[in-house]
Amino acid sequence: MKLSQRVPTSIWFWIAFNAGVFVAVVVDLVQFKHRGRALSMRAATQRTAIWIVLSLLFNALVWKIRGSEKALEFLTGYVIEYSLSVDNIFVFVLIFQYFRVPPMAQHRVLVWGIVGALVMRGIMIWLGIELVARFHFVLYLFGVFLVVTAVRMLLGKRGEPDFEKSVVMRLVRRFVPVTDEFRGEDFAAKIDNRWVLTPLALVLIVIDVMDLVFAVDSIPAVFAITRDGFIVYTSNICAILGLRSLYFLLANLMRRFAYLKTGLAIVLAFVGLKMIFAHYLHVPTLISLAIIATILAVTITVSMVATRDQTAGENRK
Repeated sequence: MKLSQRVPTSIWFWIAFNAGVFVAVVVDLVQFKHRGRALSMRAATQRTAIWIVLSLLFNALVWKIRGSEKALEFLTGYVIEYSLSVDNIFVFVLIFQYFRVPPMAQHRVLVWGIVGALVMRGIMIWLGIELVARFHFVLYLFGVFLVVTAVRMLLGKRGEPDFEKSVVMRLVRRFVPVTDEFRGEDFAAKIDNRWVLTPLALVLIVIDVMDLVFAVDSIPAVFAITRDGFIVYTSNICAILGLRSLYFLLANLMRRFAYLKTGLAIVLAFVGLKMIFAHYLHVPTLISLAIIATILAVTITVSMVATRDQTAGENRK
């Protein structure tokens, strides 16, 4: 197999991309603060569409500057990351419900959670690229890990998690004072002349930890498509940037995606096997994209059809 090798990217392309990401996040945050209320379904749909269009425009720029093969690698990596981000939303819904986070405060957590995710994923991608460059066998380990993760997703049953009993929460509460009451959208408050964290700060910590866990699954998946650091990084970041609006779009519809987790598990298994047998079988990027898109389309369609009667019954009540 010929995975795309590490092709140098102009430092100005890196700078321009990260500057664009910074501007987009700031504009999005300012617009929401000016709006002063949580995103409606219509607004979330519009913003989700905007983020997708921006990502596709960037893909067109990659095509112009780096060529069609790199553009196809970016698009495939983006589809993988974007689809796997839906699984993040399943957990985010549980976290917000568990801590009873108000809708307006959810936006603040998601914004800063995305900022944290940008930093953490950048570091993890850099480490992954360096590992693969020095130890090629790591790609096969990534493949095995993805297949194992896929099997666990298929066989595992998701219960109601108790986030308070997690190791991270116990450590935070042990070493940092925390108040039991929300203070608007603040992460910290001054009580009795001392600063304490609010429950919203705990939610932000849990969100970032969970994203780190998800990144361990999703980042290796893109290495099945390319080893070009710029493509791995940008496809990840573009998928993450649309996560906030996607959350508000899908949060109330998660029950409709009954079989999406099965589809995601099949996608992970496919890319994992692709990495394991890379030396013996080369699957072109275009074919990989077609297979992944077909898996997702089928599982989403089946999910919608299977839950149609349930939704109709709820609407009649």
